[in-house]
Amino acid sequence: MHSVRERDPAPPVGGRHRTSHRRARPRRRGRTHLAAALVTVGLLGSTAFFLVDGGRGETTASVPGPRDTAHTTSPAPARTPPATPTSAPPATPPPSTPPPSTPPSAPASPPASSGIDVPATGPGTFVTARAGGAKVGRGARPLRYVVQVETGIGISPDRAANEIADILGAPRGWTRNGVSSFQLVSAGQPYDLKVKIATPGTADALCWAGIRQDTHGEYNCEVPDGVVVNLKRWVRGSPTFDGPIHEYRALIVNHEMGHFLNHTHQGCAGPGRLAPVMMQQIKGLHGCVANAWPYDEDGDLVSGPPA
Repeated sequence: MHSVRERDPAPPVGGRHRTSHRRARPRRRGRTHLAAALVTVGLLGSTAFFLVDGGRGETTASVPGPRDTAHTTSPAPARTPPATPTSAPPATPPPSTPPPSTPPSAPASPPASSGIDVPATGPGTFVTARAGGAKVGRGARPLRYVVQVETGIGISPDRAANEIADILGAPRGWTRNGVSSFQLVSAGQPYDLKVKIATPGTADALCWAGIRQDTHGEYNCEVPDGVVVNLKRWVRGSPTFDGPIHEYRALIVNHEMGHFLNHTHQGCAGPGRLAPVMMQQIKGLHGCVANAWPYDEDGDLVSGPPA
């Protein structure tokens, strides 16, 4: 066994120097650690600086210019546009101006009714055409007529007069009989009858005054001093007549002039036959084919039973 004193270590030789040596070692290690830490912090700071600066430089370089877009493999992130203030009203696009419309080309021979409205009635006054013409047909004494158009209905009196003259002088017209003849005379010249184009209301008044016939705003009539043509029929034709408007006008003129030649109303001669011009075709064809001329293409008179 050892005594307590023997366990105690002997006092060191040069204890002061040894003690200072042992204490100095921890201090040297602390300074080394501190220096290392400072170096590390410095290195980290430099690295962070270069990383940040390098990041900025890389971002700037990666934005392709307009000519480099096709060669860029990493497109730059899209910038977020600034928010639009909620108080600003939404932009309204200006109204688009439609291109100017191109007017349709006019037909070679536009009908006289182009762009004409049909008022219910008119002033009841008339303008006489100044147009005149030569006698048509072989009759010794022509039936002279003037053309009058109600004021303000948009129809040229002279143009209407020339159209009527063409109808009465056509090869399939009444002059085909060899004894009838007609002549258009101008305003101020002697005449035998008047051809009037009037609004439905005026036509009704003239037909009632002339022959006590109620034409219901729809029909034409023959009166003692001439012919009354309903503007509606002149402009719009008839639902029972599927030909062009000029053909239907020929039916009007030939039918009413037929009365002045002492022809009376006729009916249909049979299904599929041409309707006689003296048939009231607007009231129904009854199996006949609509027809505007007294004679057919072979020069034969188109007739039917009395009606």
